[in-house]
Amino acid sequence: QVQFVESGGGLVQPGGSLRLSCAASESVLWMYTMGWYRQAPGKERELVATITTGQSTDYADSVKGRFTISRDNAKNTVSLQMNSLKPEDTAVYYCRAVHSTTQSDNWGQGTQVTVSS
Repeated sequence: QVQFVESGGGLVQPGGSLRLSCAASESVLWMYTMGWYRQAPGKERELVATITTGQSTDYADSVKGRFTISRDNAKNTVSLQMNSLKPEDTAVYYCRAVHSTTQSDNWGQGTQVTVSS
């Protein structure tokens, strides 16, 4: 079973930046559509950004122009560059991997992002 592990979360002041990474345990990232989701306390998990195997990207309206998703298949990692962070971006951020053929659905364990002064 391929594992996906997030890293890079932490505490940042409003207006600051963080970069999240999600690493696959095997050299198979190229077979997956990847996404970042987040869940704030008391709220539903929501889509933040996705990137397909063909590098097409999509973003939630709330993060457009501030967040950038990218993938490096050679390094088996997908990243989320988050700029101009706001307190409302505070959440646990999850990496999701959906296999392009089997549609198997895999989630990471999550990483906490806190935006606060």
